Amino acid sequence: MTKWGAALVAACLGLGGAAQAQPIALERFGSFHVGGRQVELSGQPVREYLPTAGSVPLRIDPNGVHMVGQMYARFMVPAPQRGAAPLMLWHGAYLTGVTYETTPDGRPGWDEFFLRRGWATYVTDAVERGRSGAAMVPEIYAPPLHLPAQNPWERFRIGTGAGSYATRAVLPGNQFPTEHYEAFTRQVVARYLGTDADVIAAYVALLERVGPSVVIAHSQGGALAWQVAQRRPDLFRALVLIEPAGIGATAEAAKLKDVPQLMVYGDYVDQDPRWSVIRRNARAFAAAITAAGGTVEDVDLPSRGIPGNSHMLMMDRNSDQVAALVQDWLAAKGLWR
Repeated sequence: MTKWGAALVAACLGLGGAAQAQPIALERFGSFHVGGRQVELSGQPVREYLPTAGSVPLRIDPNGVHMVGQMYARFMVPAPQRGAAPLMLWHGAYLTGVTYETTPDGRPGWDEFFLRRGWATYVTDAVERGRSGAAMVPEIYAPPLHLPAQNPWERFRIGTGAGSYATRAVLPGNQFPTEHYEAFTRQVVARYLGTDADVIAAYVALLERVGPSVVIAHSQGGALAWQVAQRRPDLFRALVLIEPAGIGATAEAAKLKDVPQLMVYGDYVDQDPRWSVIRRNARAFAAAITAAGGTVEDVDLPSRGIPGNSHMLMMDRNSDQVAALVQDWLAAKGLWR
């Protein structure tokens, strides 16, 4: 049981089970794009191609103004609402908002978990991912990076490390639904380097449009969330960092002192040569925030009796248990009615 109150946990978990199968009442839902900037290209060759079988050749002149750096958001607002602020779900590198939708093995994801508890949820595809679209390469963006199937298995603490994908060796007690790993690899997309300024600007535009929000951010999204919050702390009611893969500006840590923050880590972090360093850096950054008068609570799931979690906590078999811990913390902060 977490330190934030057994009664709150029981109330949150009580919404599962039979209630999980009940219809969800929505006040409204929809999607939109925010952010973006215009880039003008010239001197590019005109291309001619056949769009579809039975069509006629089409000439595309790429010279002119291009919209780039925009971001897609999909929202669902329940009726009634119990969350005291909108809840944002920001994904990590090589991924999209699908991270928080149905899990690879078909269970409801965190989007539905929090929606059923009365939060207005906003799931985004960050700039240059998914429905946000990309831009011309190399004229506007640098060439993208693509992950082979073994990379997440070996890097996200699912397998036992280098070479484990070939043997399908997993860490003891691993919670990731490995029998559906190929379903997860279908979600993996390309990412572009050098787009952080566009991503940060789009996240700011999103929060300006929606208003001060609770932000749950994973991996690369966690690093970006810290940087966005340092630019606009007034737009954050709380920040939940799920294994953040980077940090903000340490010299500006004081800008985060009024934003309640929670860091959550899964299993085998300290035994991993890469993730142990990433967590050490994040903890040092959190210490700088604390020294400046802020509050960052650091949860190590194995120490709380929740073992086996991979880097993809929101997809692991015990994802609802981890989400309930986050829900419990948000309720204790007075953000759930």
